[in-house]
This record gives sequence, structure tokens and C-alpha cells, in this order.
Amino acid sequence: MGVLATALTSCGSEPDKRCVDPNSYDVSRGYKVVDSKACGKGGGSSSGGSGGSSSSGRWYYDGNKSGGFSDRGTFSKSQAVDRGGFGCSGSGSGGG
Repeated sequence: MGVLATALTSCGSEPDKRCVDPNSYDVSRGYKVVDSKACGKGGGSSSGGSGGSSSSGRWYYDGNKSGGFSDRGTFSKSQAVDRGGFGCSGSGSGGG
């Protein structure tokens, strides 16, 4: 029962995320994880200005972290939620 309750309540929680450098992809390791400050408060898009490196990173969701790199995730928060497997944010009729 406890496992089912945890699975159902995790549906509304934030997916696991890390700030990565989107230009650092390595085929064998993935994206380099950087300080979360690089993603800024909103995380994702830089809307202009000449303010140095305040938004050089992007949030990367549900990635596997290994040795300072993250791989097998997504830059889309909604896709990360859908990966939960319990139909958290949409219909779940998967039939590949």
C-alpha cells in the first residue's frame, strides 16, 4: 500500500532536474552539469540584454547523473512528468 500511495502522490511533484550546459553534449557521457545559478530563476530562455553568462544553462529533467554529466533525460518538463508512468499529465494509452 505504501508504494502505491507514494507513486500516486509523486504525480504532482516536480520532476528531477539538473542545470546543464546545452552546448556540452558528449556522446558517451551526456551533458555537463553546471551550477544551478547558470539556469537562472526561470531557467531556460534568455530574453536579451548583455548580461554576461547569467543564463548559459538549461534545466534538464529526469536525466541520469554520472561523474558530473547527465544523460537520457529531456529539456521538456512536460515530457518528464509524462514519463512517470501513471498518466500524470495526460492520457496514457501507449501501444508502441
